Parts: sequence; C-alpha cells; structure tokens
Amino acid sequence: MKLEQLINKLLFTHIIGNVDVEVAGIHNDSRAIKSNDMFVCTKGAKENGHAYIPQAIANGAKIIVIQDKQERYEEGITYILVPDTGKAASIMVDAFYSSPTRQLKLIGVTGTNGKTTTTNLIEHILTYHQHKTGVIGTIEIRYPGYQEEAKLTTPLCYELQRYFYNMKQADVDYAVMEVSSHSLDLGRIHGCRFKTAVFTNLTQDHLDYHLTMEAYGEAKGLLFAQLGNDYEQASYAVLNSDDPWSERYARKTSAQIITYGLGEAALVRATNINITAAGTSFTLTTPLGEVELSTKLIGKFNVYNLLAAISAVIPEGLTLNQIKEAIEGVEGVPGRFEAVQQGQPFAVIVDYAHTPDSLENVLRTAQQLEPKKLICVVGCGGDRDRTKRPLMANIAIEMADHVYFTSDNPRTEDPVAILADMTDHLTEGHFTTHIDRKLAIEDAINEAQAGDIIVIAGKGHENYQIIGTEKSHFDDKEVARDQLIALGYTQS
Repeated sequence: MKLEQLINKLLFTHIIGNVDVEVAGIHNDSRAIKSNDMFVCTKGAKENGHAYIPQAIANGAKIIVIQDKQERYEEGITYILVPDTGKAASIMVDAFYSSPTRQLKLIGVTGTNGKTTTTNLIEHILTYHQHKTGVIGTIEIRYPGYQEEAKLTTPLCYELQRYFYNMKQADVDYAVMEVSSHSLDLGRIHGCRFKTAVFTNLTQDHLDYHLTMEAYGEAKGLLFAQLGNDYEQASYAVLNSDDPWSERYARKTSAQIITYGLGEAALVRATNINITAAGTSFTLTTPLGEVELSTKLIGKFNVYNLLAAISAVIPEGLTLNQIKEAIEGVEGVPGRFEAVQQGQPFAVIVDYAHTPDSLENVLRTAQQLEPKKLICVVGCGGDRDRTKRPLMANIAIEMADHVYFTSDNPRTEDPVAILADMTDHLTEGHFTTHIDRKLAIEDAINEAQAGDIIVIAGKGHENYQIIGTEKSHFDDKEVARDQLIALGYTQS
C-alpha cells in the first residue's frame, strides 16, 4: 500500500523524506522488519522503540514512524513525525488491512474469570449452526484452515488486524476474542468495531499493573464505552447482573443491554440448577421463552459462562432450541475443570484458576461433588500481583483437606520467596510446600485414595513453565497422567 494512503487519516504529521513509497508491512518490533516495511517506534514501560531505529533500517525498513525528533535522519529513509505513535499505528494498521472488523461480526469478551470458556462456547454455538467463526484468546488463534498458539491474550494491533484480515480472506463470518484489561488500557483494540461486548465478572487480579481495583475495573469498562455510539449498526452489551460493576458499564455504553445471571432481575437467567459429577442442568429463562438445558460442564461458574455465551448469540437470531442443541454437545475447554482419567478410583482435575475468586469457584465445585478428601495443588506466578498470594493460600487452606503449595511460573522471582508470601501467615498444619511443581503433583496423586478429588490449579492449558528467563516444557496434565501410569493406572 502507498504510504500516502496510510497517513491521510492522521491529523498531524511532519514528513521527512519521500512520501511516494510502498509499504510492505507494519511492525513495532525491529526484529520482524523486512524489506520496505514501516517501523513504528512505540514507547513502553521498559523499552523505547526509538532506540531500535538503526536495527530496523538494517533489516530493511524504509519508513520510520516517530514521536521524538531525531538528531540525524538517514538518507533514503522516510520519517513520519506524529504526536503519538501508538495511536497513529492503530489508525494506519487498520487502513493497511482494509478495516477488517467492519466486515466481520466481532464479539469481545472481557472480565477476570471465564473469558476463555465463554469465547469457546460462543464459537461452538455459532460453528454448530454453520457460521464460520474465528477465535483469538489465551489458548490459541484459530479459524477454519488455521491454528496458532497464542502469545498474548489480546495481541498487539499489528498482529490483531492481520488475523482479522486473514479471517475475512477465509470467509469467516464471526470473530470472537478475549479482551484483556492490559489491551484495553494500552489501546490495542483501537480500530476494532465490536458488534457485541461481554462482561463475565471482576475480581482481584493484575494489581501489579493496575495498582487498584478501581483502575482495573475502569480499564475493563473501556470495552463498553467504545461500542458504537450510533444505531445504524446495532451493538450489544452483555452484562453479568450479579456483578456490581455491570451497573457502571451499563452507564458507559449506548449499546442495547442484555443482562444475565441467577437473580430475577436478569433478562437471561438460570433456575433449578443441579450440579453432579456428570455435568450440570438448569432451566434457561429468557425474553424468548424457557428451555431445559443439560451440559457436561460442571459447576456454578460454568452456568455463568453458559449464560454469557447464550446472551451473546441471542442477537444473532438463534432460537432457544438451536442454542440448546449446540450446548448439549459441548465437551469442555482445555485446562478448564478438565479431568485426567487413567482408570484411577479418584478424580484428578486440572484448572487454570489463578485468582482468588477462580480458585474458590473451582474448589467449591469440587466440594459439591462430595469427595472423601479434597486435595489442592496450587502456586502463584512470579513478577505478578503479590497481594493475592496470601488470599489464594487462605482459600486453599479453608476449602481443601490438604494443600500442596508449589511453584507456578516463578519467572525472575525467587520461588522460595513466593511460597513465603503464600504461607508465612499460616498456622494450620494441613499443607506441604514443594518448590518442584512436578514433585508436588506426584505427591498429591500418591496421597489420593478412592473417592478423593485432586485439583491442580493455576496453569490449566499451559504447557510450559517459566523459571528465571528460561521457558521449558511443563504440562500439568502430562505430569499427572505419567504419575497415574507409574502407579499402574493404564485405562485411558
């Protein structure tokens, strides 16, 4: 695309060099630059892209977007000086990929817990009824004919708009994406036109970044504030009526609102809930009528995820019977209350729960299955919110009969110090600490007796562990299965 086409929507630009040049691609990572690409110098908390201009030019960049004046400008390179490179990038990348979200029906899901399950449920319902659907989320990016492991919950605009463009080229109708608080605060979704925005819940997480719950909640609210402000194209806000933050988000949006929950005030609600080890059933009540639903998903938190997904697809014209038919075929989501079964007489559950609220939800669901003994394996990530560590430990101690406190992803923190943050205040004795997560999982399985439930929390679908700056293969499910096999359980 010609540079002139990309910058004609920018209000204030100062051009140094030739504007009559072709742009082959746009990146803010100098390592990704190829011949005739545009390099955008963005400023982050730790890095300043302006420092990487020489590397970008060496790799083939012909256009450099800057917000700081330079002491020297290279011959043959075009420089675009703008007030804010991040904002300019969103506008130019959207133009470069021909505004793909104007041609897709885009559904965004935000909240602390439940984003992955809810996006997967929405995708399943739409796909089941022959809509080509793409997903961008914590586990992976996928659409018909393509699958890639995710690096971030919500990618930067450079990758995000490319994914949407490629989805459109693959004739995808709907894109469903997880929208993180970081991405909202940093403006990664600027330029995305959402048809529907879904809010799951808000509980403590990411305070290492947002510092306060108020700031965290306000960041989530940006998704609803950015829904279309006119009614030529319909937009919808799907809000959890049982979460107090929904009232704020309702005031922030001009979109039509669909509330869901367990209370009578919700437009879409569940009653007569019955939870067993085989699944969950409930009566779904909506403005369109009632229907009885049964699902293999287990737990009240999954009832909320189902209600959120159902509310998101109702505007797409699906009947309640169509929704029922799709939901009753759902098998589950990787790493979300996922059973590891090798024929053993006790249950092993792997779950991504890594916040106080999600851990409580998972352990409460396990309690409802009435185990003889509930065993929990849990740790906390390094270089993240330290204040939630004792909270998670308290929940585990209160709800489980025995707890193995261990490492999660320590990153650059000392794992011993992380465990100390979790356990120094504890006086009760029904817990064990193991720095080695593999050893903690193995000991928990060795301890289990018939009728017990083990919940291995924190990593879920992740197949790696980060210790220091080293990222190595580690999969809770694999470790658990290997130990079960070592004990003689070989029936898969």
